Amino acid sequence: MTRMDRHAWLLPSAMADRPVDGPPGRRPRRTVRDWAVDTTLFLCAVLFGLIAADSTAQLTSDTVAFADQVAGAAACCALWLRRRWPVGLAVALSLAGVIAPLTGGAFLVSLFSVAVRRPFREVAWIGALAAACTTVQVFVRPDPATGAPLGIAIGVILVLLMTAWGMLVRSRRQLVEALRERARRAEAEAELRAEQAQRLAREAIAREMHDVLAHRLTLLSVHAGALEFRPDAPPEQVARAAGVIRDSAHEALQDLRQIIGVLRAPGEGAEGDRPQPTLATLDALVAESRDAGTKVVLDSTIDDPATVPAATGRTVYRIAQEGLTNARKHAPSTEVTLTVRGRPGEGLTVEVRNPAPTGPVPPVPGSGQGLIGLTERATLAGGRLDHGPAPDGGFALHAWLPWPS
Repeated sequence: MTRMDRHAWLLPSAMADRPVDGPPGRRPRRTVRDWAVDTTLFLCAVLFGLIAADSTAQLTSDTVAFADQVAGAAACCALWLRRRWPVGLAVALSLAGVIAPLTGGAFLVSLFSVAVRRPFREVAWIGALAAACTTVQVFVRPDPATGAPLGIAIGVILVLLMTAWGMLVRSRRQLVEALRERARRAEAEAELRAEQAQRLAREAIAREMHDVLAHRLTLLSVHAGALEFRPDAPPEQVARAAGVIRDSAHEALQDLRQIIGVLRAPGEGAEGDRPQPTLATLDALVAESRDAGTKVVLDSTIDDPATVPAATGRTVYRIAQEGLTNARKHAPSTEVTLTVRGRPGEGLTVEVRNPAPTGPVPPVPGSGQGLIGLTERATLAGGRLDHGPAPDGGFALHAWLPWPS
């Protein structure tokens, strides 16, 4: 139950939250506040009628006074219908007030109800009718104590006051409704933004896991395959391959822990976080690929990798990592060329190129997902990435990233 639901009894029925599963067109039930307001206005109309009865009884006969009292009592009882038929009740009481002054209190209450519930056009013509009936009533049932000019002025002023009060209440209700609708929209938009943030976070985690783990697992696959097809290899080669498998598995486990660590609460396990790769760690990536048996030629003109922004360097690292991984999977035993160029203000380019494989290569399931993730990563970094077959039959991956001056 929301806070608004708990305090709905303090609101008018027109503003209280209604159940969405209710029948369409059903009139809202009166709240506790509505009953209190209706009772108070009924008693005020009765009090006004009693005061008017004392003054008119001295100026009319007993029969006319009794008729006035009956008309005033009926008008007060009719106020309980003001929520259902506000316009009709206001018109009827305006006309009745011409000949029955005791209905004046109920007439003012009905005029207030019209101003609260109806648009300005209806309120204007009903107010004009009420002012006209009040003026006529001064001449039909004159009061010697006040006189015609003063009686007309008092009647018109009361009509204007009740109309202005009702319109003020209506404007306030419209303002509150607008604020409530704005709050509901803001809450819905906040939920939508939270869902989008969660989706983007999941996509980022999935992309990071693919970029990181695919490289490590490819090394595992290459050396495990070498052990499978060369069981008679010298002991030193077997030991070297086993060491690479162990180190790659350890690195993959550490990378997996680092990625999953973003799902933890803030500050939880932060002391164990590993540093993120940057352009300065590109040499280590190349050396790792060479240790796995891949021929890699690194051609870089970046003299000081530390001057490259960390986010840009990390993106270059992931692009190079994915390019080397793809070359190892789809074109094994070929020479891969990794080229890095750029300077501040002109941007940074990275290219991974490999020739066509020398023999048949078995298909790799799930191919292409890493390139899709890299394209999204480069776009988010403000750059672009192109990939496809090279003219010599190989494969080329080319990316450009911004490098502010």
